[in-house]
Amino acid sequence: MAEAAGPVSNVSDTAHWVAAYRAIESARTDALFHDPLAERLAGEIGKAIVADEKQTAMAGWPLVTRTKVIDDLIAETLTEGCDLVINLAAGLDARPYRLELPADLRWIEADFPDLIAEKNRLLEDQTPRCVLTRAAVDLADPAARGQFLDGALAGAKKALVLTEGLVYYLSEDEVSGLAAALARPEIAWWILDVNNKPVVDRFNRVNKNLLENSPWKFGPLEPLRFFADAGWTADEVVGLFRMAARFRRLPPLLWSLAFAPVGPRMPLGAKRIPWYAAVRLTHARA
Repeated sequence: MAEAAGPVSNVSDTAHWVAAYRAIESARTDALFHDPLAERLAGEIGKAIVADEKQTAMAGWPLVTRTKVIDDLIAETLTEGCDLVINLAAGLDARPYRLELPADLRWIEADFPDLIAEKNRLLEDQTPRCVLTRAAVDLADPAARGQFLDGALAGAKKALVLTEGLVYYLSEDEVSGLAAALARPEIAWWILDVNNKPVVDRFNRVNKNLLENSPWKFGPLEPLRFFADAGWTADEVVGLFRMAARFRRLPPLLWSLAFAPVGPRMPLGAKRIPWYAAVRLTHARA
């Protein structure tokens, strides 16, 4: 991952950063996805963060790769009867406007009030492809989060929760609390991207200037075991190093990691191997 020079003032700024790389990818002739709203959403903040990075020719590969992989996981989940998508810490994601979605699908986005207000303003002239609503909620507040979920899940039978780019900004206790809060019978799936400790340690070291105000925290040695202990089982595990190599987005320096183990049973010594994956989890209560 590229070393960065410009600081992100808060976690919300990373939403602009991600949107900027989605805009860059969308402009490629061999783009993995097309997000026509990404440049608008990135704004000057996102462009400035990307411009400040001491980037390689293929910087941004993790953000681009996880976008494509999670797009595909969402599409797969919809074919399995998903009747509601709840995107927690949705940031400036524009999937409700660009994915092929059932017109009657309910999609709910939740995030900080300021970010929700900004997104509403930026997209007020756009029409989503599904039934989209947004909620301003402090997801770090267990009571507020619980109240939000109570309302959002009303009438749902097979909901999908998406927390793209969220958990590694949380502590292990906070992730445990989130895992417990999502263990509801209405929630059938949870899609997220997760790193192990070697990736988190390296990212914080290399990008300490970029994220000095928002370092990564969550990165257990064995992420899938962490979630299994919380009652969540991985039914889909997509290694993002490997997929980035397949998509021809992985920098050559990282090609050896494309063949790191990605399954729930990692071989002896694999704890030391950098591991980054998009995962779909299910819970026994579902």
